[in-house]
Amino acid sequence: MMPVKINIHEAKTNLSRLLVRVELGEEIILARAGKPVARLAPMESKSGERRLGSAAREFQTPDDFNSPLPPEIEDSFWR
Repeated sequence: MMPVKINIHEAKTNLSRLLVRVELGEEIILARAGKPVARLAPMESKSGERRLGSAAREFQTPDDFNSPLPPEIEDSFWR
């Protein structure tokens, strides 16, 4: 898909709408007096897609996980 060229005044007026288009994968070129000066493009995800269960067996939940905290630690939440 070819990037769409939008002048800066129109971009300021319609920024929210332009961001929706960018989130959907469209690239938008911002222009001043018809000359391109900037590009709005979707951010690339650094972490990739998360997969349920991908950390299985990497840690264990202690048996006392739901036990009350020691009083000295619990008291620190109420100070």
